[in-house]
Amino acid sequence: MWDHVQWTEEDKENARQKAKENSSTQIPLEEQGTFDTEACQYWDKFYTMHQDKFFKDRKWLFSEFPELLPSGDHPELYPQPAGASTDTETRHRQHNGPKKNDRNTDVPNHQTDSCQEAALEKKTAAIQSNTFPGQHASHRILEVGCGVGNSVFPIINSIKGTDIFVYCCDFSKSAIQLVKDHPDYDDSVCHAFVHDICEETASFPFPPQSLDIILAVFVLSSIHPERLHGIVNHLSTYLKHGGIFLFRDYGRYDFSQLRFKKGRCLSENFYTRGDGTCVYFFTKEEVHELFSNAGLEEIQNLEDRRLQVNRGKKVAMYRVWMQSKYRKLYPPPPS
Repeated sequence: MWDHVQWTEEDKENARQKAKENSSTQIPLEEQGTFDTEACQYWDKFYTMHQDKFFKDRKWLFSEFPELLPSGDHPELYPQPAGASTDTETRHRQHNGPKKNDRNTDVPNHQTDSCQEAALEKKTAAIQSNTFPGQHASHRILEVGCGVGNSVFPIINSIKGTDIFVYCCDFSKSAIQLVKDHPDYDDSVCHAFVHDICEETASFPFPPQSLDIILAVFVLSSIHPERLHGIVNHLSTYLKHGGIFLFRDYGRYDFSQLRFKKGRCLSENFYTRGDGTCVYFFTKEEVHELFSNAGLEEIQNLEDRRLQVNRGKKVAMYRVWMQSKYRKLYPPPPS
């Protein structure tokens, strides 16, 4: 594998033409609803068939996201006080179709924000009066769309003996059961639970503003792009001020997008696979808009381009992944 591969203009044009060709025939709208209503069944079937044998543990996790390591090892990676400068250079499985009457969250509404903030504070106070898993931990991590724990277990094995607690959720009951049945699962440092992040009214087992890190690895791409703003906005309310949202997912014109056949496209750059699961392919600009509109500050937002070669099949695969880190801003000091 070769890292940081630069595409020529010819490479870019070829990719655009392939994507244009395979998206020229879209699945009729009246047939798309099944990919939303039966999404959980698709993934339950997937995990029932493959168990925990399909995906490998993410050994790259800490090299790309060292923020997940205990803070004593990398104190400079943790949130800085308000006003601190930041470095701006530097498959998964939820519902896919937009619901009717979903509220447009793209346009800021300051009056609505104030009402939501007041409701959030009231909800926080109510939840904090009760006990919740991990309440005594000084540092809390949530992975959304955790699958069978290919990120969770490397994290658990790295935080032993620390004051860190990990939450992980997935909307597949089969996946969460596989996590709980894993020999490394330890409920003293981890709480796995079934949760659909597309259901914004569904409650989490912890209060708002209680998380230091949210991790989303190849999960947001499986959600219909029209839903993403509302989901990221909602998840961000659970971050502490200074908390970090870590994101890695598919980028525009990745090899996996270009190999789709005609008739698998749902909408622009959004496809369904043969097993009914779906995938969207992001650009840097879309990622930045998604997180900045949620009130988060960019730390990193990059396009990771790599070249993989299957020597046996003599196939060159240009991979494109998005990798981003965004921090929740501290409130301004009182005037």
